[in-house]
Amino acid sequence: MTNQPSILVVDDEMGILDVLRILLKGEGFDVTTAQGGKAGLEALKGSPPDIVLTDIKMPGVTGTDILAAVREQDPETPVILMTAQASLQSAIQAVNQGAFYYIQKPFSNDDLVAICRRAVEQRQLKAENKQLKQEIRRRERSGLVKPLGKSRAFVDVLKLAEQVAPTESTVLIQGESGTGKEVIARYIHELSARSDGGFFSLNCGALPESLLESELFGHVKGSFTGAVRDKQGLFAAARGGTFFLDEIGEMSPATQVKLLRVLQEREAIPVGGTEAIPVDVRVVAATNRDLEDDIKRGRFRTDLYYRLNVIAIHLPPLRERRDDIQILWEEFLSRIAKERGENPKGLAEVAQQALLVYDWPGNVRELENALERAVVLSKGDTIDLAALPDKLSEHRAEPLVAERPHANPTLDVIAPTARGCSRARAATRPARPKSWASTPRPCTASSAGTTGSRTRRETQRPHPCL
Repeated sequence: MTNQPSILVVDDEMGILDVLRILLKGEGFDVTTAQGGKAGLEALKGSPPDIVLTDIKMPGVTGTDILAAVREQDPETPVILMTAQASLQSAIQAVNQGAFYYIQKPFSNDDLVAICRRAVEQRQLKAENKQLKQEIRRRERSGLVKPLGKSRAFVDVLKLAEQVAPTESTVLIQGESGTGKEVIARYIHELSARSDGGFFSLNCGALPESLLESELFGHVKGSFTGAVRDKQGLFAAARGGTFFLDEIGEMSPATQVKLLRVLQEREAIPVGGTEAIPVDVRVVAATNRDLEDDIKRGRFRTDLYYRLNVIAIHLPPLRERRDDIQILWEEFLSRIAKERGENPKGLAEVAQQALLVYDWPGNVRELENALERAVVLSKGDTIDLAALPDKLSEHRAEPLVAERPHANPTLDVIAPTARGCSRARAATRPARPKSWASTPRPCTASSAGTTGSRTRRETQRPHPCL
């Protein structure tokens, strides 16, 4: 709040607006006037005032409607109602609806100025109280429990989360299912200036398109079959807090367009409605899909991707942070034992080795589920290998690279093998005579002088010595 408090004055009579503007401006207020309730609603869409002074009886949009809009935009903004037809019942009703004060026309200038000053003081006290609470939370954050992990990849993730948490930037968390994306989102929320607000989460892949839009943006009565009353959307409900959109890649193209408008314009239009609702929420999105590949395939909007991907955090799978497996199983066993009201169980050596060498395709969630199953099936104080899921007990560590055959053997691998085969063949081959010349060659061929057909036939035969 500035040194000169701002006030929005709403009335359907221009003469009253002029008088109040001159009066309040002379008392140090930054005055904005709006003639009629509809103009008052439009004025609220701009810079929100510190206090609102409005008449009740106005055609179309009444002062009660103005009060409801202010309460929806910022419940801490004091609203002073004016009326020429005051009654005890109407005054009680106005206070119950959240009005700061109820004043009857005609009123004295001094009374109105005093009421406005008290409203400003209350606004300042609430703002200071909120700042003090945030300061206390910041000092207590030294003892804030961090997400578990000591591997270098996970520590880098935590450092980035701690760096971006105090900002208002949109964050996109990417990683496989079960890696703990919502845990990181909650950690960012707890470290942010919005930690006093709520943390809302929604899985975009768990709802059909029509229901997802209603949950996100709300709807008005009669907008579709079953809409028997107005419904506030999560973007409006999460005002002042953090909204976690899980599995953002599952959102339909039509809903992506509406989400893009929320991020750009900071306002949402309910399903079937015409009036936009201001949005004051930090968005943290998460996905296990490759959004850049989805963009190439036409499944995800490029402009929405860059709106979400202001700060990108990639969460590594559990198989790439094996140093964290023991820390996680100790925490899970302790938590499960606390929930069951018993002492924590230990893990046998062979069970520990099975947990350490398994690849964990389901990541941290799969590890937690496997340990909960083992605790239930183990009767003693020690969890044996048999209590773990079968796929863990059947899993064996991969052999060393040197023990596996080469997929594409090179010359240095082939040469020793070839030499060994040559030596083996040589050992089984008959020995060669020391000298071919010393071995007599029998010859039964006829002499060169023999004639006749027999001689010709014999001479045509191959020589037996050849």
